[in-house]
Amino acid sequence: MKTDVEIAQEAEMQDIRKIAEKLEISEDELELYGKYKAKITLDAWEKVKERPNGKLVLVTAINPTPAGEGKTTTSVGLADAFHKQGKKVAVALREPSLGPCFGLKGGAAGGGYAQVVPMEDINLHFTGDFHAITTAHNLLAAVIDNHIQQGNALDIDVRRVVWKRVLDLNDRALRHVVIGMGGKAHGVPRETGFDITVASEMMAILCLASGLADMKKRLGEIVVAYTRDGRAVRAKELNVTGALTLLFKDAIKPNLVQTLEGTPALIHGGPFANIAHGCNSVMATKFALKFADYVVTEAGFGADLGAEKFLDIKCRFAGIQPDAVVIVATVRALKMHGGLDKKELDRVDMAALEKGLANLTKHIENIQKFGLPAVVAINAFPTDTKEELDFVEKKCNELGAEVALSEVWAKGGEGGLKLAEKVEAAFAKQNNFHFMYETEQSIPDKITAIAREIYGADGVTFTAAAKKQLQEIETLGFDKLPVCMAKTQYSLSDDASKLGRPSGFTITVRELRIAAGAGFIVALTGNILTMPGLPKKPAAENMDIDESGKITGLF
Repeated sequence: MKTDVEIAQEAEMQDIRKIAEKLEISEDELELYGKYKAKITLDAWEKVKERPNGKLVLVTAINPTPAGEGKTTTSVGLADAFHKQGKKVAVALREPSLGPCFGLKGGAAGGGYAQVVPMEDINLHFTGDFHAITTAHNLLAAVIDNHIQQGNALDIDVRRVVWKRVLDLNDRALRHVVIGMGGKAHGVPRETGFDITVASEMMAILCLASGLADMKKRLGEIVVAYTRDGRAVRAKELNVTGALTLLFKDAIKPNLVQTLEGTPALIHGGPFANIAHGCNSVMATKFALKFADYVVTEAGFGADLGAEKFLDIKCRFAGIQPDAVVIVATVRALKMHGGLDKKELDRVDMAALEKGLANLTKHIENIQKFGLPAVVAINAFPTDTKEELDFVEKKCNELGAEVALSEVWAKGGEGGLKLAEKVEAAFAKQNNFHFMYETEQSIPDKITAIAREIYGADGVTFTAAAKKQLQEIETLGFDKLPVCMAKTQYSLSDDASKLGRPSGFTITVRELRIAAGAGFIVALTGNILTMPGLPKKPAAENMDIDESGKITGLF
């Protein structure tokens, strides 16, 4: 079997204008970035905004394990399956971050014969969206420090500047830094740090904005610091909202690429799902829903993180809802959730499978709690046995979820036809979509609703620091915003070591942050870091490029 990168490099891509034609997007509505990438102009929205929406399929997964689940691969393969059936379809995905690309995970553009291309471009600089975010974020940081240096007319408390700097790489050495050293001419010394670009509030804003005007308004609402008497200072008070917005004049436009089988793919934005809300942009999804009859999109990590935020945050802001939800799992990953060591996953262990299956059944129950029909996609591995597959299907059917074996990694769209049939059948099922909480509830009540209903926790505790921040948030009037949970992706709990379906635990909120521009409150739990570090052997060590420009090791 060829490697993912070999498959991608051998693909015969179609001119991006041909891909656009499949969605009835004209050449005048494209801004070309070479032959195989383009941005869709904002003018295109005016042509389609009154059209009815197509069917929306959300792809999510069990809690991820080192055994692998294949959520993006399934999303791409399902879209290819609909395309093979002659449907007018698009897949809407997040852009990969350079941090995990060069760190632990490597590239992220699907896998096998279910990939988006040009894979190298998508994983590297693509159309420059992340660079625009990094630059705008750091411009605002520079303006804050300059304001303090030039007399501090806003009376900013230098101990309470909450706007850090960002970099789209994993660099633990930058988590905590001191700036302004070297004397009076070099600024005011203070402690600060760096986050990874995908954790920037500006990333969340890009992915939730409805257009450039909304983007500008949201950028102005960002809380960047507090005065010495405790007043929140907004970005608009620094008079650079216009400058920040112009840096997004191109980044705000959705990107159009293609799958290996020529299915249109809109890839735009990429907030982390364990730190931010983990979904591609509202604009890309809404464009896709107007241009296509079927839209496949995904939410990051497991359904406890990405899907919950997709449903409670993105759907709330965008006024959309899924027609069906696909939950991706593998027999191997379920056995790992059941306690089996990674080295032993090839052998049959029905006890471990049954124990680990509790993780999948919890996610099925959660999707049903939102009032949505669930379909389980079992990503096929050669080591799977009929006994194991039948057991998983039986247990899922008992909960009212259809199950399909997905073979898209090996067969592309052809391997997703059974899954496509199950998803279409789910469209006809009862859909009573509702949110997990109402924004008028208190912040503790909103967090408790998520913790109890989605995670299965007994309750929530707040550290002394979080309680103080909660009181300040309520005083400032931000307590009616939705909540964005920052939690480990590996467990339903806030303890990464608790696999399967843990019980008898509480969620500890250690910090609350205001993201007024994005429009939500971030609740940090466990040991979540907004600037990741590199592993002992980074993926970057396996990468190379030869004199002809051929890249190796990116996947």
